[in-house]
Amino acid sequence: MGGLVFGGSGSATGGAGGSRLVRPEYEVCSSTFNRYVIGNAHLKILAENCFEWVEGPVWMGDAGCLLFSDIPNNRICRWTEETGVSTYRCPSNYANGHTRDRQGRLISCEHGTRRVTRTEHDGSITVVADQFEGRKLNSPNDVVVKSDGSIWFTDPHYGIATDYEGYRSEQELSCNVYRVDPTDGAMEAVATDFQCPNGLAFSPDESLLYISDTGAAYDPSAERHIRVFDVVDGCSLRRGDVFHKVDVGVSDGIRLDSDGNVWSSAGDGVHCISPQGKLLGKILVPEKVSNLCFGGRAKHVLFMTGFTSVYSIVVNRSGVQWP
Repeated sequence: MGGLVFGGSGSATGGAGGSRLVRPEYEVCSSTFNRYVIGNAHLKILAENCFEWVEGPVWMGDAGCLLFSDIPNNRICRWTEETGVSTYRCPSNYANGHTRDRQGRLISCEHGTRRVTRTEHDGSITVVADQFEGRKLNSPNDVVVKSDGSIWFTDPHYGIATDYEGYRSEQELSCNVYRVDPTDGAMEAVATDFQCPNGLAFSPDESLLYISDTGAAYDPSAERHIRVFDVVDGCSLRRGDVFHKVDVGVSDGIRLDSDGNVWSSAGDGVHCISPQGKLLGKILVPEKVSNLCFGGRAKHVLFMTGFTSVYSIVVNRSGVQWP
């Protein structure tokens, strides 16, 4: 384990937008991990202790900003290097995960309305999905868009289990993973054997889809793993082997870099996992990390949302998510 303890002599205040810098602490499990971290990069605390439960970061490169959800406070926030944090949308229908499609439009998962939406360029909202086979979705959680324009999202029950992240409601469907066809909007349940499917991300060539299961958040005996599926003909999934078991907390949000490594949120920060499922190392963060995304000039900045704060750190790899 290297670096300095958070909040110790390695900390410094300041930075544009009111950010604070601290020396990062790493846990190196393989020498390979040393290629991915930069020795003089600081962990930047972009905003701290001013949110209830932060989720769903997405980088908006053309606008130079990060959007993320503060779910219980029913808002989407915006961060820029120059101005810090401001409100992007309130109310947000208790939005959780976000991504962008190939036209640069924001795709959002909303707990409060139990739907996936698209924000058009003129600001209007289009409903992408809100039911399956005549029954309401549970509470769409995280979402990715494939290069063919298809939208893939997870639908656990978190947003309807209590009134904390939405509205307590009856569950009408099992917790599935869905694909929405880009041509006719038809929906298909592509994975139906998860306890609580959560984060999901494609490999760089889109031949694999990684999906995390966070059922252990409600059932301590549940698995704390990420599974990997073969993508068949670009529209269905096969196999679903266990790819990696997280050793601290659960794997929530996940993203991949240009080498095919999986970067996963966890109970002690962010874990970097090789394409073979081996833990390479950890970026230790002073609170549980819920989700993450790559962004910045070269997609080399790793943005992380924790329980109450937002962080970033420069790494020596680029993310592969669009755009």
